[in-house]
Amino acid sequence: MGTTFEESPIGLDKWLTAVWMIANCKNGVSSYEIHRAIKATQKTAWFMLHRIRLALHSGTFEKLSGTVEVDETFIGGKARNMHIAQRKRRITGTGGKDKTAVVGFVERGGKVQTVVVDNRKKKTLQKEVRERVEAGAALYSDELLSYEGLEGQYAHKVINRAVAYVDGVVHTNTLENFWSLLKRSLGGTYVSVEPFHLFRYLDEQAFRYNYRKPLDDAGRFDLALSQIVGKRLTYKALIGRTDDGETCLD
Repeated sequence: MGTTFEESPIGLDKWLTAVWMIANCKNGVSSYEIHRAIKATQKTAWFMLHRIRLALHSGTFEKLSGTVEVDETFIGGKARNMHIAQRKRRITGTGGKDKTAVVGFVERGGKVQTVVVDNRKKKTLQKEVRERVEAGAALYSDELLSYEGLEGQYAHKVINRAVAYVDGVVHTNTLENFWSLLKRSLGGTYVSVEPFHLFRYLDEQAFRYNYRKPLDDAGRFDLALSQIVGKRLTYKALIGRTDDGETCLD
């Protein structure tokens, strides 16, 4: 009771197998892999994985300090890889118009934090910076104009990636590495992710990244299990179903 597993008809042996796999598979694990491993339906495996992802969410209020990199990326499928019906539904413009913007922060030698944002405007990005990075930290970003004006609170330096990717200690390569790992799992393992659920996949990837060095496989498994209390996710809430029975994923 009061955990991720509450009221689940799935046996604990199957739950623990799924937790181990999602906590330790470097590129993530798909619902079809879980379906084959524990002999459950794919739909059940998909629901299980999302409930486990909720447990992996840290929910920390601790701000990053020291040397911090900030960078943003767009998550979304490539038009050339989509079925024509999906392309018509998803692609209505160029660039990042039909993709989801994500901002990441990483403390060098420490942890990464990510957040889905509505846009890359100055007001949006600087609000996230101030909420997640301790004042006085060394802050490194790219040349995006939305970061202008942070010099008063941070030791802010910019790397112009049209000229160079590294200028001494000024770079965002640590975060670029995280984006690479994330997109590899999204494109190679999960194939298609709805924007409505993207933040859950970010939590999953951040968990594995943050504890890849300080913990071994058993340690990550133990940590994931220690976070299941008070994190219950119903299927209705997962798919965004309203009281009138309609599904709202936007």
